[in-house]
Amino acid sequence: MPTVNVYEAKTRLSQLIDTAASGSDVIIARNGKPVARLTSLEGYSKPCYRLGLLKTENGWLADDFDASLPANILAEFEGE
Repeated sequence: MPTVNVYEAKTRLSQLIDTAASGSDVIIARNGKPVARLTSLEGYSKPCYRLGLLKTENGWLADDFDASLPANILAEFEGE
């Protein structure tokens, strides 16, 4: 497990990330004392969000979905 100081880690970060991604942890030290470990994220996967996921669902909109609100409900929203 390689150990590098903070300055070296800053200058070689991309290379150290590649090392960690290949399965070898990297220890980062400050003044010779280990303070952090750079490691790979095994089993991590981004959530999959697909656009148009519900495209085939039968949704509906009321004919008056964009009609003005009744006066009493509008007054409630306005705090009257």
